[in-house]
Amino acid sequence: MLYAFFKSIHILGLVLMAGNVTVTALWKVFADRTNKTQIMAFAQWLVTVTDFSFTLSGGFLMVVGGYGAAYVGHMSVIETPWIVLGQLMLALAGAVWLGILVPIQVRQARWAQDFAVIGEVPPEYRKDSRTWLIWGLLSTVPLLAGLYWMVAKPMSYW
Repeated sequence: MLYAFFKSIHILGLVLMAGNVTVTALWKVFADRTNKTQIMAFAQWLVTVTDFSFTLSGGFLMVVGGYGAAYVGHMSVIETPWIVLGQLMLALAGAVWLGILVPIQVRQARWAQDFAVIGEVPPEYRKDSRTWLIWGLLSTVPLLAGLYWMVAKPMSYW
């Protein structure tokens, strides 16, 4: 019963994180394509709010649920290949998020506050938007790989 609880928490965390990453990229791209500074600024604000609400909390739930399930299920988090691979994929996605995406989002949020009033989007914002989208999409690859390893639990990789 406790194992199922932790596993459910783990899956909920993945749904929150992967869902937010996917949906946020989609509506930010559409907002930026409008070229309407108020819409773009609002979308950029939502990127920040949803990232810290859903991506961060989803990652927290993934970690708590995953380690809780491993502990209750008597699984080694350093000797079970699919758990190790899942942890590496989450760490890789987290490194991209913290090292690349968050700094871009902070810069863009500052610009968005200005251009919502001024009405002119700086070229740096657009360049950062492309970089953010590319790295954001790339950061979903390890999340999906981790999802596969958590579900399939392949043992033949090592």
